[in-house]
Amino acid sequence: MTRIILDTDLGMGQPGSDIDDGFALALALAEPGLSVELVTTVNGNTDVDNATRLTVELLQRIGREVEVVRGAGRPLVRAAPASPAGAERFVPASGPGSPPVHAAVALVERVMREPGELTLVAVGPLTNVALALALEPRVAESVREIVLMGGVFLGHTGVGVMPGEFNFWVDPDAAAVVLESGAPLRLVGLDVTRRVRLDRADAKALRCMSKGFATFAADCTDEWISHLERTAPGDDRDQGSCALHDPLAVAVVARPDLVTWRPARVSVERGSDHTRGVAVTDLLGTDDPPAANCSIAVDVAAEAFRSYFFDRIGGLP
Repeated sequence: MTRIILDTDLGMGQPGSDIDDGFALALALAEPGLSVELVTTVNGNTDVDNATRLTVELLQRIGREVEVVRGAGRPLVRAAPASPAGAERFVPASGPGSPPVHAAVALVERVMREPGELTLVAVGPLTNVALALALEPRVAESVREIVLMGGVFLGHTGVGVMPGEFNFWVDPDAAAVVLESGAPLRLVGLDVTRRVRLDRADAKALRCMSKGFATFAADCTDEWISHLERTAPGDDRDQGSCALHDPLAVAVVARPDLVTWRPARVSVERGSDHTRGVAVTDLLGTDDPPAANCSIAVDVAAEAFRSYFFDRIGGLP
């Protein structure tokens, strides 16, 4: 049993927000080889208050009790976009006179309490993780590993206004802190996540399962694909489908064989908007290569993942 902390910018259930992080949490709960011991939330797909509220609601929908701790509401350096107009503010519960614990503090406390025992799966911008490392640098040597969804290493986004993959682009400074921390890192980026997808036929299959979460997820999938068809550039719009970025990062914790791994040295561009969030990847192929600081996913068994994904999601109530 692998014990995990999931750090997420979950938006499933909010119109116009990506759904893959909701599927990631659901998959983590459905996988018998994983124990989800804490969920922390961060600004990204939606503002952190809504991410926290939606996470709590999704856990309630599935019927699971897991502690949820609110985290960073803006990137380390750059200001975050304004919250959506009319968004409901989530107020976390806390005792009289005691302010709620921040996600970064919760991460430090959990990891340092049991060195070597907890895997951190980060599927949103890395602000909380960077703050935890700043509070206690020994987190890097005490975490079992950090598996993150972020970056594109063998290609590019194809979007000039967002040159880096979304999670790196939102907070490139945090991504740089994590990559330079010395923690054991596995990175699952757009090179592979773009190849694992849901389409409308898959949404129909989910709806036919006649279960609470699957029906809800099917509705969210149809809404998100429609949103992409109206707004997204390139492959997402043309294929009438959406990518399962975050669920793949969860899946490889239990099933690392689903992807092919390669050691690399990765850094992140933090300067100009023209290169913001771009992952600079050295595949260690020179005569005198730098030391690797991570493993990156370079290939994926897409159909094997899809079979695994539907089997696990189909088992949820």
